Amino acid sequence: MNKEIEEYYMQYGQKVYAYLISICHEPDTAQELTQETFLQALRSLDRFDKKCSVCTWLCQIAKFLWLKELKRRKFHPSASQEHDLSALDISIISPDDKVESSDTKMFIIKQIHELPERDKEIILLRATGAMNFEEIGQLFGKSASWARVTYYRAKQKLRKE
Repeated sequence: MNKEIEEYYMQYGQKVYAYLISICHEPDTAQELTQETFLQALRSLDRFDKKCSVCTWLCQIAKFLWLKELKRRKFHPSASQEHDLSALDISIISPDDKVESSDTKMFIIKQIHELPERDKEIILLRATGAMNFEEIGQLFGKSASWARVTYYRAKQKLRKE
């Protein structure tokens, strides 16, 4: 394996995995896609133009691979797995709320999933600690301020519910 990719894996492997968990909610799938992300990164390392951070580049690859997986599942529904919601750590919930029943957690997760796709992704990226606002902004081709405002507005939508 390329030494540079090994260093990227050591530095960003957990962030890529956390990002994938935030969008697919399946630990096994996230693990497989994390490995595939670094394999794809190795194959395309010479084309990485460094216009964004390495973490953002890797997360873009990961997102592409997840979308490809979803498309595959659409044509092969038996390949779809149940979401493992226990893997989520929803940090937007206060510590007191975490003590409440799993029904409350399920309600909040359902509310998150009813948000528009962009808002849902940003909430989950922040809630899982996968990315900071700067990285989220880069991922969406926007600024860190845009990411903060979008996150804030998405949280407001959740609070209304």
